[in-house]
Amino acid sequence: MRLSHLACAIALGLASGVGQAATAYVSNEKDDSISVIDLDSLEVTETLAVGMRPRGLLLSADHQLLYICASDSDRVQVMDLATRQIVKELPSGADPEQFALHPNDRWLYISNEDDALATVVDTQTDEVLAQIDVGVEPEGMAVSPDGKWAVNTSETTNMLHWIDTATQQLMDNTLVDQRPRHVEFDRDGTRLWASAEIGGTVTVLDVATRQVLKVLSFQIKGVHPDKVQPVGVKLSADGRYAFVALGPANHVAVVDAKTYEVLDYLLVGRRVWHLAFTPDQKRLLTTNGVSGDVSVIEVDSLKVSKSIKVGRYPWGVVVTP
Repeated sequence: MRLSHLACAIALGLASGVGQAATAYVSNEKDDSISVIDLDSLEVTETLAVGMRPRGLLLSADHQLLYICASDSDRVQVMDLATRQIVKELPSGADPEQFALHPNDRWLYISNEDDALATVVDTQTDEVLAQIDVGVEPEGMAVSPDGKWAVNTSETTNMLHWIDTATQQLMDNTLVDQRPRHVEFDRDGTRLWASAEIGGTVTVLDVATRQVLKVLSFQIKGVHPDKVQPVGVKLSADGRYAFVALGPANHVAVVDAKTYEVLDYLLVGRRVWHLAFTPDQKRLLTTNGVSGDVSVIEVDSLKVSKSIKVGRYPWGVVVTP
């Protein structure tokens, strides 16, 4: 019996004693590129040309495809990570900024910032399934782990928009603080965390009732409150921590995800945007737009261990095993 290609690759890896290193992909807004970081060496190994002003990034369920919001190209590009080539472009609607993939690994929910719409695309057929009217300047997007809800933020309307994925209809709106930028479900889908950049807060909501549980604020010694502008949020898989990127405050807040106590502030690069864990969740990567680098946070010690220079204005980041 012949081994499959995958089995052969595994067998060769075991025989040589060499494992596949985790890899980070970072979008560089000003360079129209993706920086590829080897997470063993913590060095950039390749720079990939993509569409104009890449921002949001996400991975297919099998980590074989990288989806890229090429905002100024008005396209979502699809990269085959085996070849690191763009294999197709999806009809994303105008100015895609962030997006989220349904657990069915097909439906892509995309924010169209200039048109006050959310576009739903089937990534297998390339068909636009729906365009849903939301608030002004939509940006953040998340889909619940059970696939029931897609939640979109509108920066100017200051709302979260709850889309029923069974009908692709807008079902509810929740008013939050000024300029909501990002939403993140916890692992079991019971709570939703929403950052508000101008409000300087993060709102935690109960998903079942869509009611507010807690509003978090942040005070950093020596940093003017106007510079505290939360954007990206990442929750550790063990439910222990929430990490919040605080924009031009140049810090990441460490929050106890159960008690909502702010435990620490970690100094990173300038204008921290978004965050991604390594597969073992031992490290957290931050994209720092103004300083053009990625900070590496050691999660166990809550210390920043390294800065990795990437392209100009790094924005999004994802990690493959």
